[in-house]
Amino acid sequence: MTEPTLWWIATGLVIALELLSGTFYLLMLSIGLACAALAAHAGASVSMQLTVAALVGGGAVVACYLVRKRTTETSNTGTNRDVNLDIGETLQVDSWKADGTTSVKYRGAQWSAVRAAGTLPSTGAHHIVEVRGSQLVLEKHQP
Repeated sequence: MTEPTLWWIATGLVIALELLSGTFYLLMLSIGLACAALAAHAGASVSMQLTVAALVGGGAVVACYLVRKRTTETSNTGTNRDVNLDIGETLQVDSWKADGTTSVKYRGAQWSAVRAAGTLPSTGAHHIVEVRGSQLVLEKHQP
């Protein structure tokens, strides 16, 4: 077997492992292996192919790690519409308890809800601004 073929087989095996494990970092390593295969096609030496695989694959892993670290520190999943599709949904509030909570029917189940900071207790249409575990944070819906 030729060197490029071995690199392509290694790339396929790492992608298969990534699909089985769900580890995104293996996909980054497979990019390095694919680049090594391209270097082999270009006629690079074995040491240059290994260097390309290590630099591209390792660089992709480091870049992926840094991007994921930065985005997880800055995003609050409870208020992020991309993560939680309940954000922005409208529901009906019939009454508020003295402690500032209410019980609302949403998606076929009873949910505990609280008012968002600065929101006065009022009945009617409200929209979800945050989800804290199994508790909804509501704000009065402005038509």
